[in-house]
Amino acid sequence: MNIFFGILLNSIIPIFILIFLGFLVDRKFNLDINTLTKINLYLFVPAFTFVNLVLTDVSVDLLLVILLAMSLLFINFSVGSILRRVLKLEFKTGKALENSIMFNNAGNIGIPLITLVFSNAPFIVDGTTPYLEVALSVQVMILLVQTLTLNTFGFINSGGDGMTFKKGAVRVLKMPTIYMIILAILLKFTPWDITVTPVWPSLLYLRSGLVSIVLLTLGAQLSKTKINFRFKIPYLAVFCRLLIAPAVAFVLINLFGFEGVMAQAIFISSSTPTAVNIVLIAVECKGDADFAVQSVTMSTLLSAITMTAVAYLAYVLF
Repeated sequence: MNIFFGILLNSIIPIFILIFLGFLVDRKFNLDINTLTKINLYLFVPAFTFVNLVLTDVSVDLLLVILLAMSLLFINFSVGSILRRVLKLEFKTGKALENSIMFNNAGNIGIPLITLVFSNAPFIVDGTTPYLEVALSVQVMILLVQTLTLNTFGFINSGGDGMTFKKGAVRVLKMPTIYMIILAILLKFTPWDITVTPVWPSLLYLRSGLVSIVLLTLGAQLSKTKINFRFKIPYLAVFCRLLIAPAVAFVLINLFGFEGVMAQAIFISSSTPTAVNIVLIAVECKGDADFAVQSVTMSTLLSAITMTAVAYLAYVLF
C-alpha cells in the first residue's frame, strides 16, 4: 500500500498539478492552443523522440513493441466496433466511440507518466534511475504507432466527411517527428557522433522541457473544452479505455513474452486516457464532437485513479 500511495503522490499527482496550472493560466490569459500545439509537435516531441532513439539501441524487442502496439490498437478498435453494432448507435456516435477506445494520450500524458513513474520509487536503485531510458524508448515506439494511426485512420474513422486517407497521409508526412525518427536510425549506421556537436545540448534542453509543456498544453485544451454530461454512452468508452485496454495489454504482454521494465512500461502506457486530438478530429471532420469531448474529459479525470492502480500492478506483476 505504501508503494501505491508513493506512485500516486510522486508520479500521478504532479501530472495533474501541471494540467491544473495549464487550466488556470488559460482561464486567466486565454492562451493560443494552436501555437502551443505547434510548439509541441514541431519542436519538443521531435527532439524528445530523436534524443531517446539516439541514446537507445533499437533492438528486436523495440520492434516487437511496435507490433504489440498495433495489435492492441486493432483489438481496441474491434471492441469499439462490436459495441457500436450491439448498441445500434448512430453512425457518427459509433465512430466516435471507436476512436475514443482506440487512441490514448501517448504523448501529453504517456510520456510524462512514464518519465515520472520510472524516476521515482519503487523504480529507483541506489539513487539512480536505471530503467528510465528503456521505459522511455518503449513509450516512443508506442507514441509512433499512435501518432501515425491517429493522423490517418483516426481521421477516416471519425464518421464525418471532412477527411480522406490521402489527406491523412499528407498530414503525417508534414510531421517532423517522422523524419527525426528516420534520421536517428540512419545515424546509428554511421560513425558520426552527434552527441559531441553544438546542436546536442539544444536537443537535450528541448527533451527536458517536453513533460511540462505538454501537460500545461493539455490543461489549456481542457480549459477550452465545453463539457456536457447528458450523454451516457461516453462512460462506456471511458470504461473500455481505462480498464479493458490495460487488461488486453496484459494478455498481449504475456503472449509476446515481454518481461521486466519493457512489460511494465507497456502496461502503464496502456492505462492513459483518451487522446485529446480525437476532439480536434471530430470537429474538423464533422463527426460527433460532443461525444469526443465528454470521453476525453471523463477519461482524463478518472485516469488519476486508474493509472495509479495500473502503475502499482505493473510493479507487482512484472
